[in-house]
Formats: sequence, C-alpha cells, structure tokens
Amino acid sequence: MFKRILIANRGEIACRVIKTARLMGIETVAVYSEADRDALHVEMADEAVLIGPAAASESYLVIEKIVEACRKTGAEAVHPGYGFLSERESFPRILADAGIVFIGPNAGAIAAMGDKIESKKAAAKANVSTVPGYLGVIEDATHAVKIADEIGYPVMIKASAGGGGKGMRIAHSTSEVAEGFNLAKAEAKASFGDDRVFIEKFIVDPRHIEIQVLGDKHGNVIYLGERECSIQRRNQKVIEEAPSPLLDEVTRRKMGEQAVALAKAVQYDSAGTVEFVAGQDKSFYFLEMNTRLQVEHPVTEMITGIDLVEQMIRVAAGEKLELAQKDVRLKGWAVESRVYAEDPFRNFLPSIGRLVKYRPPSESSASGVTVRNDTGVQEGGEISIFYDPMIAKLVTHAPSRAAAIEAQAHALDAFYVDGIRHNIPFLSALMTHPRWREGNLSTGFIAEEFPQGFAARLPEGDVARRIAAVGAAIDRVVGERKRKISGQMIGRAVIRERRRCVWLERSEIALDVIREGEGFVVRFVEADGSLGQSHQLLSSWIPGDPVWQGTINGKPVAVQVRSIPNGVRLAHHGYEVAVNVFTEREASAARWMLEGNKADTGKKVLCPMPGLVVSIAVVEGQEVKAGETLAVVEAMKMQNVLRAERDGTVKKIHAAAGATLAVDALILEFA
Repeated sequence: MFKRILIANRGEIACRVIKTARLMGIETVAVYSEADRDALHVEMADEAVLIGPAAASESYLVIEKIVEACRKTGAEAVHPGYGFLSERESFPRILADAGIVFIGPNAGAIAAMGDKIESKKAAAKANVSTVPGYLGVIEDATHAVKIADEIGYPVMIKASAGGGGKGMRIAHSTSEVAEGFNLAKAEAKASFGDDRVFIEKFIVDPRHIEIQVLGDKHGNVIYLGERECSIQRRNQKVIEEAPSPLLDEVTRRKMGEQAVALAKAVQYDSAGTVEFVAGQDKSFYFLEMNTRLQVEHPVTEMITGIDLVEQMIRVAAGEKLELAQKDVRLKGWAVESRVYAEDPFRNFLPSIGRLVKYRPPSESSASGVTVRNDTGVQEGGEISIFYDPMIAKLVTHAPSRAAAIEAQAHALDAFYVDGIRHNIPFLSALMTHPRWREGNLSTGFIAEEFPQGFAARLPEGDVARRIAAVGAAIDRVVGERKRKISGQMIGRAVIRERRRCVWLERSEIALDVIREGEGFVVRFVEADGSLGQSHQLLSSWIPGDPVWQGTINGKPVAVQVRSIPNGVRLAHHGYEVAVNVFTEREASAARWMLEGNKADTGKKVLCPMPGLVVSIAVVEGQEVKAGETLAVVEAMKMQNVLRAERDGTVKKIHAAAGATLAVDALILEFA
C-alpha cells in the first residue's frame, strides 16, 4: 500500500480523498493555485505544493507541474478526482514514465471510453444499444446544421471530451444548432483543451440513469447498482439519488450486466460510471462512460456501504476486489443535493465573494437517518471566479425514499450560508415539490416545472403559518431579552399582550402567542375573529443563532434567521420572506405605509454576474429584435448568452470584449 499520495485536484473532491486516505493511514499531498492558497484542501493535507497562477490552464491542468510536485514530496501515486486531468489519456502514461501510479483506470480504457465519440463506437461494436447520432468530425456550423437536419430535431450538441454539462447544448432549430455548435466548441476548448463535439438525437422526456462499476487489475468487474440523475438544469445535475424510483430488479440487472460487459471489453480497472438515457417505459440506451469518480458517488456509497475512493486506491496498489457481485446489497435510499454558489433568483448566475458565514448542518447518524456533507470550503473562505461554483454536496440516507427526502429537506433548511448567493432556496423548493416526491422524473423536470425560472414566492397555507409562528416566537424571545437589560425604565408591558399581527412581506397573519414553559403556544385568529389552529413550539434558539431549530407540534423544524430593520428575514422550504411582528396598534399604523418603488433599469443591459466579456454581438445604432444575442459573458467556465428582452435600438455600448466586469456593471444601453 502507498505511504503517500498526491491529489491532483481542488475543492470538495480533494477534501473527500484526503478523508479516506487518513482512514487508511496514507499521507496526502495537496496542490494549489495562487487563488487557492488558503483553501480547505490545502489546510487538510499533510503537505501542499503551489503549482501556478489561478487559471486552471496554468496550474491544475499542467501535467508537468503535477509530476514535479510528486518528485518534490515523494508521492508514490496520484488521485485525479474528477474534472481537470481525470480523463486525459496522457496523464497516466506520463505518470507511469515517471514511476508514479495513477489512481484510476489504465490509459487504454480512458482512450476507449473517456472520449465520448470513441466510447459510442466501442459500445456499438459490443452490440450495446446507443442513441442515433453522428460520431464523425464536424467541420463547421454549416456542417453541424446539415447533420442535425438529417437526424431530426431536437438534437444535442456535446463535447467529445466533456462532462459536468460543459460544452453541451440542446438545439430545436437550425439557428440554435449554428449558435450552439460554436458555443459548445468554445466551452469545450476552455474546459477540456479539446474542442471536438458530436451531435446525437435528443430523446424526449428521458431519464438519466447511470450504473457504477468497479474493476481491478485481475479481470474482475462488478456493478454497484444505479443512480438517477434526472433532475438537471442546463445539462448540469442538481439532485441525484440511489437507487432509481424507475427501475425494477430485472431492469437493474440488465443495465448492470451491460455496463459490466462494456467495462470488461476495455479491460476497465477502477471505479467508473456507465451512463444511460432511459425512457419512461424502462427502455435504455448507452450514453457515455465516465472513466473517473463521479461527483454523485456518495449516494452509491451510502446504499452499499462501500467506500469508492478506498477501492480505487486498493485497486491502484494491485489488490484484488474483495467483493463479488453476489456480495453487493442495496440498503435504504440516498439523496444528494449539489449546493452551488449561484443565484436562483437571477437565472442561476454564478456568485462569487467571501463566505461570511458557512454553517452546514451537523453530520450525524441517528434513528436510521444519516446526514453527510462533502465540502471544500470553510467560513471566511473565498468563492473564486476561476473554478466550478460548487460549495458542497449534502447527502441524506434513510430506510425509504420518502424518509431520505424528508431528511434532506430538513438539512437544507438548516444549511446557512451568507456573503454570497446560493441555490439552497431552490433545492429546498425541489424537496417539497409533489412531482419530485412522487418520483415522476425526467431531465426536463426543472424546465417544465419552472418555465419562467425560479422566483421569490410568498408562502401560503401550512408553510405560511409555520413561518409566522416561528417569527412570533423569535419576537417574544428578543423582547424578553431586551427587558432584562439593566437600567431600563419599565415602560408599558407590551410583552403581556398576546395578540400579534405577523407580516410575511405585506401578507398579514393574526395570532395569539403565549409563553408555556420552555416554549410557546401559538393560536391563529380566524376570519371571524375566533381562535383556531394552534402550534406548540419548542426551541433553545437565542438571538444571534443563524438557524431556529426546534419542534412544531413535535415535528423537527429548521428556519434560517437573518436580521433586518425592525424584523427578521426567515427562510424555510424554499421560501424566504421578510417577517415583521406588530402589536394590533402598530399594525394599524403600518398598513398606511406605502411600498417603495424599484428603479427602472429596463433600457440597460447589466452584467448578471462577475465575469469576462467574451464578445459583444451588436454595435451602436443597431436595431435588434427580442431574443437576439447582445453579448456573451463567461464565468466559472460557463459561457452565458445575454439576449434582448424586447425590440430596440442600441444607444451606447459601455463594455468591450476582454473586459472583466463586476455584477450589475453596465454593458450597453438602449435608446
């Protein structure tokens, strides 16, 4: 077994590998760019080596720097994580020439399966069902349009060396193919150093299901069940689960055996994933094989009890798999949410900055429910523009799918992040969505259920009453604390008045709140003035705690708390609202207060996130139609097209290609 390994990656996956290496008694070496000097993986490793500037092309993607770091530190093996160099065929070859072991599949398997075009050819040769498409070299956008016309719309344009949704576009028309082809090539070049793309038929209403395989260097290959990754946005997975609510045991075995046969055909000898697109009728087609550890590997670990990183290390050291297929048992259900630094209220645009507060839910295992948080950041750290915006992967495991989802919803409510925008409100909303809970999934789920994007919503019904009850309890605790401050005049005993008018934004809920022992009883006022439904709240919350955690009528509840003038801002189940608690007299006066008007920015195009201006597609004086491209801005390795929202004439352009802009920086104005 190795004594010291180097992790050729950063962030969450680097920390993940370090944790397993520690358990195995293996020392670790981190590499880092100048932007990651204070990163968590650098702090966690036994040793760390600076390998260059912030840009990945000058640091994490430079093989020679990784090899030199191994020589300098005495690392005997390299784990590539995912992304970066993990699927580059030349990497294990160069490491082998330097006498360093690659903790991953052999170079031949990467060549056969890591390239999306070559993997489809290999699958077809092995009589594996594949999606109709064109796997040859596509010369230009005109050629791409011709191919798409022949296949039939919609089509998917996909980077040959891609992954993680980078270099991928769905096109429904000729114009979308032409634009999508050029954008996919540019993203593929920036992310993978390889701008080849291919085109295939896009299966309507598909599900994305993948099989985890594990092989050793002695010819043994097994599969570890499946993961469903159908909840996606812009082809980027958002939520994963294992097993899939679609599959039965017969279909699972067919997919698993097919995945193993394909892996054996290329002598696969590590952890890898065979991805399938599945129909609602349980038909399935080979999509691609990822010759690396997947982002979503924790859900498989949770239902099998198998540490995939440990198995990768043992296989790389030459050990045989101790497991046979008959030993693999799937227990319970696991759900994973990807927590990203992106603003769901602004079309999920990337957000950068400092993590002023970072308080994830506690990792725990009790009453059959496990909460796990794989992260690569810490409070006070910086979210950089240079890398993927992932903050953490929150995983819950329970005996049933419903219980795992319920645990995930509660954990998300307790996940507190400040300083940047993040997608936790959206993830929380997904967890309570009826269609998600039913398991009625497809890769179009988010587009279908949120066609206008994700917008702020006012809570209604039970959720609104729950938030109002917590707001009233918080107000009472704060009031009681204020009245214990010494030297105050006694004043009017407002605290003894039970009736409160709780405003969620400007939606009013009347209630009575009564202190009862260590908690409160809240009774809601009905339309006729009578008291109706009651909530019993128990919590040890004190002013300053970022999350109100306790029980309402015996059920665990978590609500995020942020101070605002004369109130609090509460977040729960995907809702985030300003909450003001008034006495009846205060409420009667507050109702006369007018709402402020927001500034009209309709004639301005502002940079929606910090990023690099790749191109400006218009000139001053040009007339544009709604939907036409105005500019392309790149951030966190993704190119974002800014389009005209209405017809108009460009009055003045304030930014140029190559400029680095802050969020809300002015790009251009319309007349």
